[in-house]
Formats: sequence, structure tokens, C-alpha cells
Amino acid sequence: MNIKSRASKHPSSAKTHVDPGRLSDDFQPPSAPFTQTHSISPSSSGSAMPSPSGSSTNISLTVNYVPLKFSGALLESSRPRQRKSKNAMSGVGAMGIPRGGGIDAFRSGEARMPAENDDDYDGVNVSSAWRFGDERSKRRATKNTELRWNTFKIILFLSNTIFSVYTLITLIFCLLTWFDVFQHADVIRVGNRTELIFSTLAAIFGLFTAMVGWAGILLNNRGFLAVYTFFLWLTFAFLVIPGYITYKKRTFNLEGKLNSEWSRALGAEGRLRIQNRLQCCGWFSPFVEATISQTCYARSVLPGCKLAYMNLQRRILERWYTITFGLVPLQLSAIVAGLLCSNHVTYRFGKGMIPKRYQLDPSVMKVIVNSYASQLAEQYGTDVASDMIVKSGMQTFGSGLVTHDNSASYLLSSHLTPPSREGQSAISALTR
Repeated sequence: MNIKSRASKHPSSAKTHVDPGRLSDDFQPPSAPFTQTHSISPSSSGSAMPSPSGSSTNISLTVNYVPLKFSGALLESSRPRQRKSKNAMSGVGAMGIPRGGGIDAFRSGEARMPAENDDDYDGVNVSSAWRFGDERSKRRATKNTELRWNTFKIILFLSNTIFSVYTLITLIFCLLTWFDVFQHADVIRVGNRTELIFSTLAAIFGLFTAMVGWAGILLNNRGFLAVYTFFLWLTFAFLVIPGYITYKKRTFNLEGKLNSEWSRALGAEGRLRIQNRLQCCGWFSPFVEATISQTCYARSVLPGCKLAYMNLQRRILERWYTITFGLVPLQLSAIVAGLLCSNHVTYRFGKGMIPKRYQLDPSVMKVIVNSYASQLAEQYGTDVASDMIVKSGMQTFGSGLVTHDNSASYLLSSHLTPPSREGQSAISALTR
């Protein structure tokens, strides 16, 4: 229909066609995928879609995501449900739609919202018996709850287990070095103190991060898992610092660094501790920068400490940065697992709360039911559509059937006459 013919049919609208409000009612822009089906929107229901505040802009955005074809369970109450709760007396919602929740909600054909007594595997029981019931009901509900882990949670569990193991082993080795358990531990405490401090901090912080991760995994707490993922980055920084220091020290002029360290950084006490552990005296000989002791004096036959100390440093530093850089792939794997899986430890989206703009209310149900009734009326007539609405139990939400011929409302009533034989055959064909 063009603009001229519309103006000839409605002369009053032709005079006031410049009104933006009326233009928005008459000329609605097409919406993808540009089919001939009527979209469910507040403007397509006429007077049957007012919001509680009287403005159509306050209608919940849920109407944009309602399927145009409703399931057979909505139309035929005798059809078996695909999911029945163990604790629920009835698995049917207020409109006859089977409701669900938990991990089963993501299977094909399952409902997405939990009903009153449905099982919930996110740790939140929605039944009134749990909230207001006695202790016996709570124990029975807890006993019947099954433990279900999704793939994301299993990946987090495995990655955090590996992370906990190597951080704990690293911390044990660092503590044994500080407690002077190994043969050359005192030499490391004197000559590699900076690297040992950073390694100990990385192990302690990594173990704390692993504990935060266990709390988030076992409690399904997304907040803990977000902190856990952030702490994994900090642990990675603490991990690569000692690796970089040891690699740089060994690769670039190790001999010059050890010469400077012996003469300037160690002091008399540090040189004495190295001499006692390596059974040497002085740097080159007892006459060059030696600390006098019972075994190191001017006529001592002990060799100088340079060769033994340099060989020990080469061996220790190489093992140090090799182990550190070898843990980098495991640490990055834990970070990637945390980034990808921490928000999906359960199949619940976010905090499980529907945004306010998408929450259902009576006005939204009125829009949905009226649009559905209009579709039925166009295809099967008002008698069949009315009987279908009454049969599905949706007459409490809709106020009438909006026909497209004369824009009149066909008011629904619970005392409608039964449909004809042709209407019954149409109903059976629709619900089949």
C-alpha cells in the first residue's frame, strides 16, 4: 500500500502525517531477517501493550527474544516434559512451559529458568522448602543433590592442581636453602641472596594464589576466581624475575661479576662463610683478599676460591634459570585456563540475575500473549485462537485478540463456546 492510498483511506491521517508520533506508528523500519512475520514489539500490539508507567518504552526487552513459534508443551498440557525435577511435584510453570535450571538447562530443548522445586547445581536452592522449611526438608534436599562439574571447572581444577604442586615444591626448596639443609646452601645464601629472595616471594605468593583458586573452584565463587586469575599474573612476574637475573648473571661476564662481588659486596664475613664451605683460602691464594680463620692463614696449603666458586655459580645459575623458564609454560597455561574458565565454573551466566530491562512483568506477558494470539487469529481464526489461549492457561495475561482487518479487540473469556469441528482439527494439527 503506498502513501497516497493510505491518505485516501484515512483523510485525517493525511492532514496530520507530519506528526512524528503518528509517523512512527505507521511506518516501522524493517528488522532483520526481513521476513513477513510480525515481530513482537510494543508498537505492534496496539492498545493491548501499555507498560505500567503508561509508556511503551518501559516494556521489558524480553519481548524481543521471545520465539515466534511456541513449543508444543505450551499448547498441549498432556505432552510429556523433557525434564522432570526429582523434588518438584510438577515440572510445569505458570504458562504451561516446562521450567528447569542448573546444568540441564543447556541441553537441547530444555527450559532455561528454574521452577519452585527444581534442582539447582549452582549451589543455590530455589525451593521454598529450603528457604522456609524445616531441617528435615533441608537435609533431604541436600542428600538428593548431585555433584556435577562442567568441563570448565575440571580444567580449572587440573590447572590449579599443577600450579599448587610446583609452587609448593619451589617453596620447600627455598625454605630448605634458607635453613641451610643442603651442602652448599650457605654459599647460595651469601652469593645469590637476591635471586633466593625473589624465588621465595614467588613461591609464597603462588601458594597463596593457589589457595584463592581452590576457594573459588570448590565454592563456585566467580569473585574469588577473578582475583585468582589476576594473582596468576603477579605470580608470573615474580617467577620470571629470578630467572632473568640468574640468566643475565651467568651469560654476561660471570667472571667479572664474581671478581667484583668477592672484593666489594661480600665483605669479610661473606668471604669467610664461602671459604669454610668450599674449603679454600683467599681469591687467588691466601695472600689475595683472604679472611683469616683457623684453616685460612698465610702459610695455608688450601687453594684459592675463584675456580671452585665460579664452577659452583655456573652450575647453580644454569639450573636456576632452566627450572624457572621451564615453569613459564605451566604458568601461562594456568593463566589461560583462568581467563577462559573462571567465569564459567558453572553453567549459570554471570550472577544468575536477569537485568531489570529484561525482567518479565504483567505488561510484558500481555504483549507476548497478544502477539501470539494475533498470529493464531490470522492463521486459524478468532474461535480457534481463543480456544487455544484458554486451553494453554494464558487468558489471564492477554486482554484480547487484535485483528488486522478492523483493529478491533476480540476479548478473551473463560466462557467461550467450544470450537467447531474444523477448529478442533486445526488445533490438533497445530499441537501435533
